[in-house]
Order: sequence, then structure tokens, then C-alpha cells
Amino acid sequence: MDDEVEVSAMAINVAVPERLQWTDSRRGEEFLLTTLNVRMLPDGTLAAKAYGRPTAGGRGAYTSFRLPDSPGLATLVEAAATTAATRWAAHRGLG
Repeated sequence: MDDEVEVSAMAINVAVPERLQWTDSRRGEEFLLTTLNVRMLPDGTLAAKAYGRPTAGGRGAYTSFRLPDSPGLATLVEAAATTAATRWAAHRGLG
């Protein structure tokens, strides 16, 4: 069965603790980044993008941002991936 299944990537969503949240701008609009989407690529490396809401309010567009070079965010991504791996390994099938 494993030969028939090709997993191109696995993704998790991670809430950014308030102390690690940051703002960034796109097209003149400032966003507060509160969520990460972390993907494990086929080669085992991790890739992450950040998402959030406009600081002026409203829904805003689903716009991704790069993660800044931050030891705290790197630690969060690695801890989230490890936690997700444990949960994936313990899955109980479709329910």
C-alpha cells in the first residue's frame, strides 16, 4: 500500500503566542500576524508562512508573510512539528 500513496506535503496550523506576534505590511495595509502554516516537505525540511488580520480591523485578504529571523518563532515551529508528528503517529483512522 505504501508504494501507491504519494504524500507531497503535510501541513499544520499553529497559533502564535501573543509574546511572539508581530506586525508586517502589505500593499499599504498593516497586519498582526497570529497564525503560522507549517509544512513538512517530502525531503523532511520545514517551510512556514504567517497569516493574520489587518490591524485597522476587518477581515482583510488571505495574505501570507515570511517569518522574521526569530529564535522564538523557530523554536515554536520546531515544537509544533514535533507535536504534530506525535499526533499523526497516534492517529486512529477515519472516525
